[in-house]
Amino acid sequence: MDMVTEIVNTINGIVWGVPMLVMILGVGLFLSIGLKLMPIVKLGTGFKLLWQGRSSDDKGDVSPFNALMTSLSATIGTGNIAGVATAIALGGPGALFWMWCTALVGMATKFAEAVLAVKFRETDGNGNHIGGPMYYIKNGLSSKWTWLGTAFALFGAFAGFGIGNTVQTNSVADAMQSSFGVPTWVTGVTLMVLVGAVLMGGIKRIAVVAGKLVPLMALFYITAGLMVLVVFADKIPAAFGLIIESAFNPVAAQGGFAGAAVWAAIRFGVARGVFSNEAGLGSAPIAHAAAQTKEPVKQGLVAMLGTFIDTIIVCSITGLAIVVSGVWSSGENGAALTSMAFSQAMPIGQYIVAISLAVFAFTTILGWSFYSEKCVQYLFGDKALKPFRFIWTIVVPVGAVSSLEFIWLLADTLNAMMALPNLVALLLLSPVVFKLTREYFAKQQ
Repeated sequence: MDMVTEIVNTINGIVWGVPMLVMILGVGLFLSIGLKLMPIVKLGTGFKLLWQGRSSDDKGDVSPFNALMTSLSATIGTGNIAGVATAIALGGPGALFWMWCTALVGMATKFAEAVLAVKFRETDGNGNHIGGPMYYIKNGLSSKWTWLGTAFALFGAFAGFGIGNTVQTNSVADAMQSSFGVPTWVTGVTLMVLVGAVLMGGIKRIAVVAGKLVPLMALFYITAGLMVLVVFADKIPAAFGLIIESAFNPVAAQGGFAGAAVWAAIRFGVARGVFSNEAGLGSAPIAHAAAQTKEPVKQGLVAMLGTFIDTIIVCSITGLAIVVSGVWSSGENGAALTSMAFSQAMPIGQYIVAISLAVFAFTTILGWSFYSEKCVQYLFGDKALKPFRFIWTIVVPVGAVSSLEFIWLLADTLNAMMALPNLVALLLLSPVVFKLTREYFAKQQ
């Protein structure tokens, strides 16, 4: 096991090196400039379309609203609770600043992904709409790039078992054991049964469950986080100062915090930001391809809200709670650090975090099952769907009893390997995105 961990660690250092960080932020910045900062300027329009998109008669399998909820079900998970805490524990408060930067440019990335997903989607043998990076690479680029779509599908199929399955179960099992004394295997088996019950219904059942659970749990967690910030309201200005200062200056060791260089703040801020909002990974457009819409740009405007809600709202609340409560330098890590922060403000803070983590992780497992399923379907055809759902379900308990450090490391590595083909495709297809966007807004005038 030690040898495997060492190999994965070496690969991780390569794929999450300077080139990858520059590429993720660079592609997002390039798309933001090419779109003339439209994702930020038209944020209000996106929310208006989201509200209108609760139902639709256009071609597709799920409403635009439920397509976003399915996407959010996969993004709002351990990344928002444990991932943010890990970034701050390893990179210092400045990591939160770099998460914000990743999100601001990531909105343009997520917009472009959804536009291309709807534009180049297909209909499978069961009559369902399917799309995502592998399809916009296949249908949008010349045949010489087909291998890139296959590479994305391959990485996506495997990445889901890390980022969207075992990582989620692992964090929930850890939180349930520390908060309620529930054995890890019990959590694993319970999640397996619940996931299996939903999964057999496909995207439509997943979307219905996500459409109900995600808004309620996000509201519950955000309200609890705001209560923490109200208790420590006097420390908020200093917290922002510390976050900005730490983003550009090394943080000295203090308390249980080992100290961190600026590079650590950037590296963990960007990596955990991408892990949380998934902008650039190419996962979210797989869900948006199923939306009931005939206008790619409209779904892109809805899709970009996922990054804003996930990182600018939910992750910021977690990060600020950790900084203002002063526990960021305690030496604690992961979900336990977030629990400690919430407990500083309210006696039941630990239980709020544990319950939020459990529900968020459950919906993330559902959302990511759909992503990986579509990658497997692209590689092996419709006949692979039922076997995949069975394998996905029985793997759920494995994460509950596995090493947290190795699971996070593997998920982090697979994330980067998934992002590479998608980022290349976004650059090559960016003229299509710019053209469709210009034409759409010209019609609105």
